[in-house]
Amino acid sequence: MPQTPPFTGQLNTGGYNKNLYQTKEESYPGLYYHDNNLASGSLEALIHHLVPTADYYPDVIRKIAPKILQLLTEWTETFSYDFRDERMMRSLKELTHRLAIGDEVYRKAVGQMSQGLIRRLTVLSQYEEALVKINATAAERLTAVKAKPQAAIQRDMLSICNDPFTVAQQLTHIELERLSYIGPEEFVQAFVQKDPLDNDKSCFSDHKKASNLEAYVEWFNRLSYLVATEICLPVKKKHRARVVEFFIDVARECFNIGNFNSLMAIISGMNMSPVSRLKKTWSKVKTAKFDILEHQMDPSSNFYNYRTALRGATQRSITANSSREKIVIPFFSLLIKDLYFLNEGCANRLQSGHINFEKFWELAKQVSEFMAWKKVECPFEKDRKILQYLLTAPVFTEDALYLASYESEGPENNMEKDRWKSLSLMLSCFVLVEQFSSSDTHITRYPQVRAVHLFIVKLF
Repeated sequence: MPQTPPFTGQLNTGGYNKNLYQTKEESYPGLYYHDNNLASGSLEALIHHLVPTADYYPDVIRKIAPKILQLLTEWTETFSYDFRDERMMRSLKELTHRLAIGDEVYRKAVGQMSQGLIRRLTVLSQYEEALVKINATAAERLTAVKAKPQAAIQRDMLSICNDPFTVAQQLTHIELERLSYIGPEEFVQAFVQKDPLDNDKSCFSDHKKASNLEAYVEWFNRLSYLVATEICLPVKKKHRARVVEFFIDVARECFNIGNFNSLMAIISGMNMSPVSRLKKTWSKVKTAKFDILEHQMDPSSNFYNYRTALRGATQRSITANSSREKIVIPFFSLLIKDLYFLNEGCANRLQSGHINFEKFWELAKQVSEFMAWKKVECPFEKDRKILQYLLTAPVFTEDALYLASYESEGPENNMEKDRWKSLSLMLSCFVLVEQFSSSDTHITRYPQVRAVHLFIVKLF
C-alpha cells in the first residue's frame, strides 16, 4: 500500500509536499499531526490529500507523474505478490498506460518496471514449484523408510557431514533462501481482520494465502523433528550421545553466524520429550555448551537474553564490512508473535473513527527491519548433498519418535509403559494391515481395512 513517510525531511521538500503539515484548521481538514508526524485522520481525508481529482487532471498528473511512477516502482518491487491478482495487474496496466501516453521517457520507465515485476513473479512461481518437488521427494523417502526401516539407520547426518560449521552454513543457506521469498504483504494477510467501519466496496478484498510464510514455519518444524529423529534412531547409546554433541556444536555455530531460527529449531528438537527422556544418553554428553545456548534462548522475561543477542547481531549487521557479518536470521515464530500482539493489542481506528497511524508506523518499522534482514545474500558455498539431506531426509512423527525412544531406553514409569504398549499395538496393526493390503484388491474389497490402513499410515 502507499505509505506516507514519517520523517519531516522526507516530506517538506519540493512543491508537492510543502503544504503537507497543516493543522486541523488549515487546508487539509480531517488529518491531525503530532510532532510533525501524521497521527490520525479519516481515510477520506487522506485520499483527498494524496489523490488528484478530475478538476486538475491531466495537467497535474503530468507534473506529478515522476512521483506516481516512483510510488508504483516501489510498490511493485516491495509488494510484488500483490500483483499475482489479475485484477491488480489489470489496474496497474491501465494506470501505467495513462502515464506513458505521449512521453517516451515514462514509456521506457514503465516498460522496465513491468519487466522487473514479471521477472520477480516468475522467480516466485519457480520457487514454489521447487518446494512442491522437495516435499514430494521427502514424502517418497519417508514411504521408502516405512517399507524398509533398516534403511533409515544406515544413513544419517553424520554419515553425510560430520563438520558442525559446514552444516550450520548449509542451514543458513536454507534459512536465507526461504526468508527471501516471504513478501511483507504476507504478514498483512496473516493478521488482517475486517475493519467493522470499512464497507465492502473494495474490489481487492480477497485474502491471499501467506504460503511462503507458512512454508518457512513448516521448515522450522521439520528441522526440529529431523534433529529429534537423528538422535532417537541410533541403537547404541554412545552413538546417540555423539549425535547430541554434534547438534549442540551445530547450534553454537548457528548462534555465531546470527542464524537464530535454526538455533532455536535445534534446541526445540533436543528438548522434545522423546529426546529429553533419554537419561542414559544425556549422561554421556558434555552439556555445558548446551546449557549456555539454552540460556541465550531462555523464554523467561519475554526472551530477554535472545532479544539482547538479536540487537547485538542487528548492530553488527549495520556496521558490517563483510557479507557474513550482515547475517541476521531472527527466531521467526517470536517475530510473528510480536507482530500479532502489536496488531491485536492496538486498534486500527481511534474512538474518533480516525485511522491509528501510530500503530501502522510501528508495524511498518518491524516489517522493514525484517525486509533488510531477508535481502542479505548467503556468503557460504553451497553443498548440494548436505542441502538435499536436510530438506528431504525422512523425519518421524511424535509417536514414531516415542517408539524409537522406548526401544533405545525402555519406559521407566507406568505412564510410559502404557504409552509404549499402545504405540506398539498400533505398530503391530500397521504391519498386519500392510501385509493384508499388499494386494490392491484387499483394500478395494474391504473399506474398513482401507480406513484403518490410511489412519495408521498417517500416524507413522
